[in-house]
Amino acid sequence: MSTEKTQRRIPNMIFSEITKLRKTLILYAPLFLWIGVIFYLSSPEGSFGQTSRFIGPLLDFFFPGMLPETRITVHAFVRKAAHFTEYAVLAFLAVRAFAVSTLHLLREKLFLFALILVALIASLDEFNQSFEASRSGSIWDVLLDISGGLVMTVTLWLFRRRFLPVADR
Repeated sequence: MSTEKTQRRIPNMIFSEITKLRKTLILYAPLFLWIGVIFYLSSPEGSFGQTSRFIGPLLDFFFPGMLPETRITVHAFVRKAAHFTEYAVLAFLAVRAFAVSTLHLLREKLFLFALILVALIASLDEFNQSFEASRSGSIWDVLLDISGGLVMTVTLWLFRRRFLPVADR
């Protein structure tokens, strides 16, 4: 009788482990994919000249009489807003993943680790850009990126009970 119970428990244990692995992948995959997007955008494909191919026509459509100098300024503002936003998204995905981590310390200090990840990726991103002829690395962009991550992290901290998944205990 006890061997029969053991035989039934083993498939349940395997199913439980597969479920935990699936849940972890679902939470961490978007984080790693977003980091990939960030590094793709730090390539020449994310340069001012490349983004003007789609930002320029949008500006022309919405503001047909815009002066060229104003257009350049607005384009630069849109790019800086994108920096802020992409790192806010990174912080959101990091907090979301770290909230259900199997590592107690990561789960306990998830907001701190999310900010550390944002600062690390922002620094690596700007360092990578410093090697591209069409790009330039800037400490100001790192600070802008970190501020996007900080705003999202503080927002999530303030509303943590509503937006964060509960870890299985």
